[in-house]
Amino acid sequence: MTPLQNQVIERVKQCISLANQRLNKRLTTPEVRFNQRGKIAGSARLQGWEVRFNPVLLEENPGAFLNEVVPHEVAHLVVFKLFGKVRPHGREWQVIMQEVFAVTPRTTHSFDVSSVQGQTFHYRCQCSDHQMTVRRHNKIRRGQAHYRCRQCGHTLALQQQGQ
Repeated sequence: MTPLQNQVIERVKQCISLANQRLNKRLTTPEVRFNQRGKIAGSARLQGWEVRFNPVLLEENPGAFLNEVVPHEVAHLVVFKLFGKVRPHGREWQVIMQEVFAVTPRTTHSFDVSSVQGQTFHYRCQCSDHQMTVRRHNKIRRGQAHYRCRQCGHTLALQQQGQ
């Protein structure tokens, strides 16, 4: 566990404590993991009472993580305990973010993700080029999916090297 990861764990505890005080609840500290991958900064596993954080994006954006990402994910857990399954970034979540954690509710981060971006494949339609993830590329190769351009409606085709 790095010192920064320990700070995240303490911030999670602080957010739960704040929620308990302001909402008169007895919520327990969730399991905290640092195994989130890809471009996602964090996620909340509602039924498992767990939050996951991306260790690479944490190291690159420590301040924003502690101030925004941790309350964001903890707010999902709090909302689930209070209201059950509701829209992920709906009114309930926004109120918890603003009124309990005093954080402006934003649904996505704006971190530079170039360090965690996986390999991409170049696809083309009638009107433009598209970058596809490895997962989507493999689904196309296995015949499990076809993707269409939102502008021209044509099926995307793998662009061969040098074209």
